[in-house]
Amino acid sequence: MSTDVVELAEILRRIPHRYPFLLIDRCEDFQANKSITGIKCVTANESFFQGHFPGNPVMPGVLIVEAIAQSGGVLMSKSLDADIAGKSIFFAALDNIRFRRPVRPGEVLRMPVEVLKHRGGLFKFAGRAFVGDQLAAEVEFTAMVVENTSE
Repeated sequence: MSTDVVELAEILRRIPHRYPFLLIDRCEDFQANKSITGIKCVTANESFFQGHFPGNPVMPGVLIVEAIAQSGGVLMSKSLDADIAGKSIFFAALDNIRFRRPVRPGEVLRMPVEVLKHRGGLFKFAGRAFVGDQLAAEVEFTAMVVENTSE
C-alpha cells in the first residue's frame, strides 16, 4: 500500500472524532507539512439528512467545512507525528468560506487541503471540496493543537 494513503484505522489514531461526527473515510496524496486529500462517501444513511431537508436531502455546508477541517487535522497530526491522547485540534479562524453547489446522498467529496503557513502547533490551510470536477465549497482555516482540560 502506498504511504501517501491514510486509511480509516490510522485516521482514528490521528484525530479524536468518532461516529456520527467523523466525516472522512480516508485520505490520499499525503505530503508532510504540505497537503492531503480527504475523501468522504456521502450516503443516504447520514443522520443529518433526516432533517436537512426531508424530501430534498442536502449535506449541511458547515459539515462540509468540518470534513475539510478534519482532513487538515489528519495532515497536522501526521506531519507532526502527534500523540492525540489528551489533546484536541481546534479551529482558531475560518475565512473566505464559499458554498458553490449542494452535496447530496450518493456523491463522493474529494477535499484537497494545503498548508499555507505553519509555525509550531499552529497551521493555516486552504481547503476545497469537490464532487467530481465541480467545486462544492472552499475555505481558509487556522487550527491549533490544545491540551484537553478536565471537567
